[in-house]
Amino acid sequence: MRILLVEDEESIRSVVKLNLEMDGFEVVDTGNGREGIKFFHEQHFDLLILDVMLPEMDGFQICEQVRLTNTEVPVIFLTAKDTPADRVQGLKKGADDYLTKPFNLEELLLRVKNLIKRSQKNGGPDHESYQFGENEVNFLT
Repeated sequence: MRILLVEDEESIRSVVKLNLEMDGFEVVDTGNGREGIKFFHEQHFDLLILDVMLPEMDGFQICEQVRLTNTEVPVIFLTAKDTPADRVQGLKKGADDYLTKPFNLEELLLRVKNLIKRSQKNGGPDHESYQFGENEVNFLT
C-alpha cells in the first residue's frame, strides 16, 4: 500500500513516515504542496495524508484538485488548524478524516489502516475474474 505524505514540518514528516514504513506501507513524502499534487498525478496512492498550511499550495487546494479526478482515494488532514470552521472546510473539500496536531501517533496509524481497509472493500471485487461453468467474468475489463 502506497501513501502520499505532504507535511512541511520535517520532524513530523520523518516520524510519521518512519512509523508508516515500520507498519509495512510505502511512503512518498514531500514538504511542498505543489510537489505533492505533482506526485499524486504521476503515481498511484492508496491514501493521502495532508497538512493544511504548506508552501506553494495548501492542503485544502490539494484535496480539492484530487477530488476533481479521484473521489475514491482516502484523504486524511493532519494539521494544526483546529477550529470547527477548519474541520468543516476540510471535510467539505473532500477529506475522509481530520486529525489535529498535536496528535497521537497510534491513533493516526489506526485511522490510516481503517480507511485503507474500508476503501479496499468498496473498491469492487477482490478477484480479477470469476469463473462459473464455461462462463468467465473479467472485472478489470
